[in-house]
Amino acid sequence: MKDDILKFALQNAVQFKGKANEKAVLGKVLSSLKGKKDIKKLSAEVSKIVAEVNRMKPEDQFEKLRETSPELLEKKKAEKRKLPPLKKAVKGKVITRIPPEPSKYTHLGHALSFLINYMYAEEYEGKCLLRFEDTNPGAAKKEYVDAITEDIEYLGIKPDKILFASDDVPKMHSLAEQLIKEGEAYVCFCDREKMHDLRHKGLPCDCREKEVAINVEEWRNMLLGKYKEGECVLRLRGDLEAENQVMRDPVIFRISYEEHFMHKKKFCVWPLYDFENAVEDGIHKITHIMRSIEFGEMRVELQDCIKKLLKLPKQEVIQYGRFKVIGAETQGRVIREMIEKKEISGWDDPRLVTIKALKRRGIQPETFKELAVEVGLSTTPTNIDWSVISAYNRKLLDPKSNRYFFIPEPKKITVEGAPKREVEIKLHPDKEEKRKISAGSSFYIPAEDMQAMKEGSLYRLMDCMNIRKKGGKFVFDSLEVEKYRKEGKKILQWVPADEKVEVEVLMPDAKLLKGFAEKSAEKIKEGEIVQFVRFGFCRKEKDSFIYTHD
Repeated sequence: MKDDILKFALQNAVQFKGKANEKAVLGKVLSSLKGKKDIKKLSAEVSKIVAEVNRMKPEDQFEKLRETSPELLEKKKAEKRKLPPLKKAVKGKVITRIPPEPSKYTHLGHALSFLINYMYAEEYEGKCLLRFEDTNPGAAKKEYVDAITEDIEYLGIKPDKILFASDDVPKMHSLAEQLIKEGEAYVCFCDREKMHDLRHKGLPCDCREKEVAINVEEWRNMLLGKYKEGECVLRLRGDLEAENQVMRDPVIFRISYEEHFMHKKKFCVWPLYDFENAVEDGIHKITHIMRSIEFGEMRVELQDCIKKLLKLPKQEVIQYGRFKVIGAETQGRVIREMIEKKEISGWDDPRLVTIKALKRRGIQPETFKELAVEVGLSTTPTNIDWSVISAYNRKLLDPKSNRYFFIPEPKKITVEGAPKREVEIKLHPDKEEKRKISAGSSFYIPAEDMQAMKEGSLYRLMDCMNIRKKGGKFVFDSLEVEKYRKEGKKILQWVPADEKVEVEVLMPDAKLLKGFAEKSAEKIKEGEIVQFVRFGFCRKEKDSFIYTHD
């Protein structure tokens, strides 16, 4: 492992003027390793080796890399990583589904689940259906349908068909009546507390013993809206002695007079999740279901029972551990409350891990795919650290993001004897296009760098000139970079005082950081992601920037 860290640290240092980036190296190492990783231990080792590499001279770094891993000096096309193969799958026959409930905005965990189902359909040359599970009329809203559709598009998912479960409610009503006529379901007028108590004890209620004809009549009265909400429900005739209490006469339909965003008040009897899910997966010929293990085997048993009674096909169900981003809030109810209390600005607030927020920050669609492959189908819960997200995303941004100078918390210095000159610097190390910066004698540098400068030591304004601190003043020393390499202390980031632009960056804690950038930063287009050198990647918004990661 240490050898891998060393070679990637050397490669990164050679690419970026002798200074390897810990997070970038960590991302490379994570991509190369298989199986579980101890991120904390790995990060510590990366930090140690990167520090050693950064103490080496650039020419020594290059020679060491050429000696140990010359292949890394060549630019190779990265090998595409894949999810583990499915045990029961035939090419061209796999049909998966993405089943969001349009009652909230989607977050990173949803994105990974969506992608796992979609990527398997792609891998096996099958189909993936986007099915909105909108049969809870009080919660489902067009706002969320539109938001989820946008998120799906951003993730690069192209469903073969878009469905709404609510469109199949008449079919579900027909199947429910079929169960009633076969004696497999009955209308129950017990209140919730009594129903819960009897189920817990494994005892039947009086409603269970009614004749089929009476149940059919009461069911049809439910459909005609002759009962109040909560007055009665339709229950499946299950096994009251079942160890799995979900199987003890579960409720499969309820009355709701809430207006549906699409069907208005066309229906007043709505299926509950397990019935809807079982029917939808069956009638749309789904073959494989990949979902979080939090749904539990108890729900699988009930849904399989419903499919058996209705003679619907069963699917291969693969459950994986729940995804959680450390330190992030994902519960829709909690986020809504935070928005209402104005604790956060909205669903795209940078402190959230909703797809809207991550897109706004500049997390690339390919990063979500890399994470989906990373977590795979492990049955244990996966805790995702932000450093892992940024490591994958950095690999995507680094080769294409233009570089600019930006000084947060700037302090002005005047360099005595500094020659007036125009500095040409590449927009990107791998591109020929250059930007020009006019340098005079006045500069802005980071406050922390100014405070750390020692009397008499040699410093270099990046790609510009060497300076010294003498008698509390700053004086010009020379232009040659070789002199700095022999005796210099630190390369300083800078912006010319005469040609600067004010910049605001929205940070991950939602605070605004103000500073100065070079004048050419005015050309950065809205939506473009750039790297502010030694600060981090940032995405341009209308009048400011939002911090992506370092």
